[in-house]
Amino acid sequence: MVRVWLTAAIIGAVFTIYALVDCAMIDARRTRGLGKPGWIVIVVFLPVIGGILWFTIGRGPVPAGRALAPDDDAEFLRRLGGREAVDERIRQIEEELALLDDAEADGIGTPPGTSGGTRGPAEPPSRRPEQEGPREPGAGPGASGASGSAEPGDPGASQRGEG
Repeated sequence: MVRVWLTAAIIGAVFTIYALVDCAMIDARRTRGLGKPGWIVIVVFLPVIGGILWFTIGRGPVPAGRALAPDDDAEFLRRLGGREAVDERIRQIEEELALLDDAEADGIGTPPGTSGGTRGPAEPPSRRPEQEGPREPGAGPGASGASGSAEPGDPGASQRGEG
């Protein structure tokens, strides 16, 4: 007889815990009769009876309207308009893009300092020769440190094999 009472107590405790967790986790809009805190108090203080009351009275049904995918929702498809409206909008966008392509090909609308389809100046401003200071002889673009003569006190001369 002790086994029966022990088994009933365990089943009652599991049922009460399940009802308590369900009551605490459910959306507040789905409760009937009392608010969530009231139902939690009933489930805690009336262990098995509170759980039965929660599942029979307190827990409301799932809202009737289920979520539909846009292509399954007839109202959404009606609001979208017909396929003809979508095709017409695509055609207008393609015409606008073709006009823009023609304008670029004709050279209309290109920023100054650019040629044809390239954008930006031909040479970065920091590399323009007129903005640089005077150059030393032998320091031009084709000169390298290994072929020039080493100056006295040049620390890199011994590394280059000079001097």
